Amino acid sequence: MSDTPPANATSSPSPMSPEKDESRGTKRRVDEVVAGEASQVNVAPTELSDEFPELLRFYYSRLFPFAPFFEWLSYGDVSGTSVAAATGLGAAGVGEAAAGGRGDGMGLQGSYVSRREFSFTLEDDVYIRYQSFASAAELEAEIRKKRPFKIDIGAVYNAPPKDHKTIPAGAFKPLEKELVFDIDMTDYDEVRTCCSGADICTKCWPFMTIAIRVLDTALREDFGFEHLLWVYSGRRGIHCWVCDPRARALSQNGRSAVAEYLNLIRGSEDSGRKVFVTTPMHPSVERAAAVVEEYFEELVLEEQGMFGCAERWDKILPLISDESARAGIRNALIQQDGDNALGVWEGIKDMYAQNSYRSADLTEIMLQFCYPRLDIHVSKGLNHLLKSPFCVHPKTGRVCVPLDPARVADFSPFDVPTVSQLAAELTEAAKAPAPSADEPSPMDVASQSGRAYSLTSLKPYFGYFENVFLKSLLASIREIKQEAAIREGVIDF
Repeated sequence: MSDTPPANATSSPSPMSPEKDESRGTKRRVDEVVAGEASQVNVAPTELSDEFPELLRFYYSRLFPFAPFFEWLSYGDVSGTSVAAATGLGAAGVGEAAAGGRGDGMGLQGSYVSRREFSFTLEDDVYIRYQSFASAAELEAEIRKKRPFKIDIGAVYNAPPKDHKTIPAGAFKPLEKELVFDIDMTDYDEVRTCCSGADICTKCWPFMTIAIRVLDTALREDFGFEHLLWVYSGRRGIHCWVCDPRARALSQNGRSAVAEYLNLIRGSEDSGRKVFVTTPMHPSVERAAAVVEEYFEELVLEEQGMFGCAERWDKILPLISDESARAGIRNALIQQDGDNALGVWEGIKDMYAQNSYRSADLTEIMLQFCYPRLDIHVSKGLNHLLKSPFCVHPKTGRVCVPLDPARVADFSPFDVPTVSQLAAELTEAAKAPAPSADEPSPMDVASQSGRAYSLTSLKPYFGYFENVFLKSLLASIREIKQEAAIREGVIDF
């Protein structure tokens, strides 16, 4: 289940102004929170804290990484077409738009970044779509003013989305957007026994670890993408933003092709067999199966206890294609009474090795339980919005932090800081004195550089985004621009 808003949602009227909101006197001032009360604030997993709006004001004013965030979405070009369009990599119609038209009499209007759509979800579920901003300062001012509970990011259009009502019907069109993937733990409810719905724990989180490992490798090795931004959703899932020019320029058909290629889990919840493996096995499936096999025994058999009772066996036994093998396995499960799951699994593997049963059965079982469960509709739509990195989830208070895929095995969603925790950490950091009378304090240095996050638990997450992901992305963009300039003979040596 995706937590993104529907692509066809309409704008809602704005709530009361921030000035009127602050005059109610029902919310604590952020300076009171930062001054010491924050350490006592506990944002419950399923209930919105009364302090949350004030904590958001603190977060947006002190910690949200506006400069690198805007730099990411600008892709090194705030004055014209994107690298994707400028290099002819655009989706159907992007090349026309870059040349000054789309065949509908309308060329590009405004800078690249000003044509990016944002949506805000405000307090009381007020949803405002078709927001757009011409500069980082404008974006920052509006976010600080409205203090959205959630920010979603959409496509880059051929005109600023805020002007969409002034554009002739049919002329306002999306041109490009990151290729995105949404994996939600609720889609694993049929294969996990420890939790259900929005709940997660250390026993089921490895499903997300597998998803990142499998998809990150496939997107890089099978499609050649390099700039993948993985983000924890703040509650029960993960998102991936593929930011290469080729990915951003994909048409809807192209996005669908990539999503379908990666989607192995097919059929409804009531379907028995959801994975069908060919012989010989496709290299990408074989590679994914090797990752899944590393986790299957501990995750599915031990932590989820899939051999623990008949109700759970019945999710595995229908995947055994040979009737006699199925009967033998059922008898073995009855006899072990859930006490020797690993021994039974070893016996099943030995049975298959010694007989002429369909060899793909065991691979299909492991993949059906552990392979990433994609919401492919999120990936296919060019005008679908997805929750922005760096938001604060209102139900948990946790920040939607970027993840380093190379260290995903070390990531725990329970280590991600809450906004109340961050307020307390920044309060403590403010107590650190300056090294000398002639030098600024650590807080002054961090604040002046726009990196107050470096004094909090956000440092490894935001630092990875800025110093690894964004640095690599911008270096690649500069290289593309230089190559294009050389081809056109406009380099000034």
